[in-house]
Amino acid sequence: MKLTEIQDLIKFVSRSGVTEVEIEQSNFKITIKSDPTKKKGKAAAQPEAYIQPQMQMAMPQMAMPQPAPVPAPAPAAPAPTAEAPKSNEADKNANYITIKSPMIGTFYRSSSPEKDPFVSVGDEVKPGKVICIVEAMKLFNEIEAEVSGKIVKVLVDDASPVEYDQPLFLVDPS
Repeated sequence: MKLTEIQDLIKFVSRSGVTEVEIEQSNFKITIKSDPTKKKGKAAAQPEAYIQPQMQMAMPQMAMPQPAPVPAPAPAAPAPTAEAPKSNEADKNANYITIKSPMIGTFYRSSSPEKDPFVSVGDEVKPGKVICIVEAMKLFNEIEAEVSGKIVKVLVDDASPVEYDQPLFLVDPS
């Protein structure tokens, strides 16, 4: 199946109101799901597509002989270290809310390279405010804040690939 056919299928699913489409061919399987609980319109979520290549049965391979294991060197005695301060980075981050990527794609801080970022460190955000874009399969998905607070840290570089559930921002809710 070609990329354009997959994109057309995703557009069809989002317009038709169908909640799930699954297609299986000899060399791959694709499942497209949309969330029927989301509102229709500008803020509607794009359907997600999952492509799973089908495994071909192969001839069993003979195992290669393994070389004899090399003994690991004895661990060195740990060097004396100064005691870490009580308030380390993990303790600071415990008070913050993490905004995570809702999908796999490419993270963009602004709508185009010439424009200012949607949010920067120190900016106040409220639910519904667009904070970034994640591009997936040539679809640019605006990601909105779901919490109120101040942006403390941007955790991803602009134009970097992101995974599903990867932390994007730290927000101080106070």
